Amino acid sequence: MTIRVEAIRMTDTPTLGIPTLGIIGGSGLYNIAGLSAVEEHDLTTPFGKPSDPVVVGTLAGQRMAFLARHGRGHRISPSEVNYRANIFAFKMLGVERVIAVSACGSLREDYAPGHIVIPDQVYDNTKGRERTFFGGGLVAHVGAAEPFCPTLSEQLFAAVEVTGAAVHKGGAFITIEGPRFSTKAESHTFRQWGMSLVGMTTSPEVFLAREAEMCYACMAHVTDYDVWHVSEEAVTVEMVIRIINQNTAVAQQALVNLLGKTADREHCPCPTALSAALMTDTSRVPAATQDKLKLLIQKYVP
Repeated sequence: MTIRVEAIRMTDTPTLGIPTLGIIGGSGLYNIAGLSAVEEHDLTTPFGKPSDPVVVGTLAGQRMAFLARHGRGHRISPSEVNYRANIFAFKMLGVERVIAVSACGSLREDYAPGHIVIPDQVYDNTKGRERTFFGGGLVAHVGAAEPFCPTLSEQLFAAVEVTGAAVHKGGAFITIEGPRFSTKAESHTFRQWGMSLVGMTTSPEVFLAREAEMCYACMAHVTDYDVWHVSEEAVTVEMVIRIINQNTAVAQQALVNLLGKTADREHCPCPTALSAALMTDTSRVPAATQDKLKLLIQKYVP
């Protein structure tokens, strides 16, 4: 699907309301029926440009933001995605909750192709990605025992369940570097480790959202059985595209359903994730670093 360009107005800052919900996924999610008052934000962050301009629109009376993780036309490899810029761009726009829509392989018999999974754990098996906003004289150790927001994940599960789609709650999502698919030895090893899903983009996205004090949940679309299953074909690009296209309508309806629920962030730990994470004496943080990270630390560093 393509974005209706004629409906987009270019701006740098929100003019029609703050989009508190952000969606990271494919371009098909922009074309939800009823999306109105659409603006496109071409942003530059302290960490560079995000994958694509952020599209903001109104749906069910609420503003929501969309970002194509791999850029429109899927031109950015998983290892080349500027995850820091993507999350920071959402922060600049006022996004508080992030839904990641991702394709993945299943490492379990019961998580079949075409099913949707809302994972509750992640294993970062990537190697060369920038994993944190912090450094440059400011050290932060954010807690990640429960990497996905339990509150938002529960609401997302309910929103998908209402659509009638086959959906599962829980499971460990291992992120591999890519862009190649797994070998059979790797796939069998991941299963022995107790992993449920394998994909290429959840890390470090989920951890950066936590550092930005955003709630983050993942709507993982199972496209294949990776390469471990003896009676199924090994994963191919054609498989992935076919399942994602089939599930686009489900993903769109689930997002509409989710907007009908009010997220409770009052008792959620995500909005205060940095409160006990900053280790550096604030008087010793370089001014340039303070300025660069001001949007993240202004509550804690005077």
